[in-house]
Amino acid sequence: MNPAVLVLFLVNFLFVGILPVIFFKRGGHLNHMWWLTAAPYLICAAFLIASFFHLIPPVSGYETPLSAALTLVAVPLSAGSIALIAYTLGTHRLRIALWHQANDAPEHIVTYGAYSRIRHPFYAAFLLVLIGALIFCPHLGTLATLIYGFFIMHSTAAREERKLSNSQLGGEYRAYMQRTGRFIPRWGREVP
Repeated sequence: MNPAVLVLFLVNFLFVGILPVIFFKRGGHLNHMWWLTAAPYLICAAFLIASFFHLIPPVSGYETPLSAALTLVAVPLSAGSIALIAYTLGTHRLRIALWHQANDAPEHIVTYGAYSRIRHPFYAAFLLVLIGALIFCPHLGTLATLIYGFFIMHSTAAREERKLSNSQLGGEYRAYMQRTGRFIPRWGREVP
């Protein structure tokens, strides 16, 4: 396992982990839903470290020329995740609603910048790092964190979308949903 690439992934997971503490948390607390959502990222980072130090057995035949090729695929996914998180942070000009805090309601819908084609660019970036980690360290542990991460991101996004669709911003949000993808850009649709 390439140590420099491991550091890249750990920085990526750190970037994911500090978002709620630095950017999102305002007067609330990190409740059980936040911890359930954070679990795959914490576990995957721990799994990569354990794999690096050979605390868990590697996949049979992984240390071959194939591992170098997989690393070349994994690096852009992690770098892309970091870039998408940074771009999404830069998109926010106004205060955003914090979905893990029950008392925080949306005041507006962001449909520009990172949100112009993807409704949940943060979540897409979070999934990119898990996909990259699986490619970098193909193992049942990284596969399990990706599957759980996708499930929790999908259910969280669906819950947020239901709340927005039923809010005073519902009509605007439903129209936005028609022209954007949840985690993957929807091309060929007009973006205002």
